[in-house]
Amino acid sequence: MSHREIHRSHRVGWLRAAVLGANDGIVSTASLIIGVAAASASHQNIIIAGVAGLVAGAMSMAAGEYVSVSSQSDTEQADLALERWSLEQDYEFEQDELAAIYEGRGLEPALARQVAEKLMAHDALGAHARDEIGISEGFGARPVQAAFFSAGTFTIGAALPLLVAWITPESRLIPLVAVSSLLFLASLGGLAARAGGAAITIGAVRVAFWGALAMALTAGVGRMFGVVA
Repeated sequence: MSHREIHRSHRVGWLRAAVLGANDGIVSTASLIIGVAAASASHQNIIIAGVAGLVAGAMSMAAGEYVSVSSQSDTEQADLALERWSLEQDYEFEQDELAAIYEGRGLEPALARQVAEKLMAHDALGAHARDEIGISEGFGARPVQAAFFSAGTFTIGAALPLLVAWITPESRLIPLVAVSSLLFLASLGGLAARAGGAAITIGAVRVAFWGALAMALTAGVGRMFGVVA
């Protein structure tokens, strides 16, 4: 019988950006809506604030992810350029270096040397990128992908509490937005945990906890400033 393992680490890049975007969309927009509502703003002003938060947040997430991941990509490319230059200048030294890495992982010296020679004959730069620098094919930084997923999932996440606020009467807006947003967050945490192979309950609880804390603090600030006004 054939045995095939299903690994999930290839999902790390897009999953992190997607979960971060959706989580921020729900938490920031729900907190903003609750904070403005707690300050006794009108229903129209609450919705306007929510829409503005959605647009600003989505653009901020896209820009932040793009800049952050681009910096990572620049570092990776600089390391690869340095390794390429080293291979051109002293191939033998680089081969010894790679063999030493494999020997440190438990291979006998002769076998480590043979593995290094074979891998470098096939793809010298790829072997050093993977085993010396730690850059594997398919796991490199992708700025555009990260920006797209973050902005898109932020928009989807932010739209959920905004929709609830839009269809809910002003008198029940705060409790309904809070409860529905916590349910959204718990579902998101559970789905993210399942996709990543982790415990669903733990994923749901930790996301909901931080969301509840953010909404509670924002409501307190809104109520305080509403009283002062």
